[in-house]
Amino acid sequence: MAAVQGAGRFGEYRAVIHGISDRLLSQRLKELEAEGLIERTVVPSTPVQITYTLSPAGEALLEALQPLVRWNTRRAAQNARTPHHAIGTRT
Repeated sequence: MAAVQGAGRFGEYRAVIHGISDRLLSQRLKELEAEGLIERTVVPSTPVQITYTLSPAGEALLEALQPLVRWNTRRAAQNARTPHHAIGTRT
């Protein structure tokens, strides 16, 4: 989802994904690339720039997940309006 929010470089991903370590982010980006969900591009410049973009498969996955995201958004809004009862209490 960070890519959808405009992340393209390592530092941008780190800024969007709160609390992730550099090591874990690097590992996850490698995994996503290995699965064909993102594409890594090396821009030969000084210093070298590395950018990440969604692959067609990554875009298709995000599109397929949209109904689940909408469901979760509706559910979260509903839960915010509904008072929660103590565990074990019957209503």
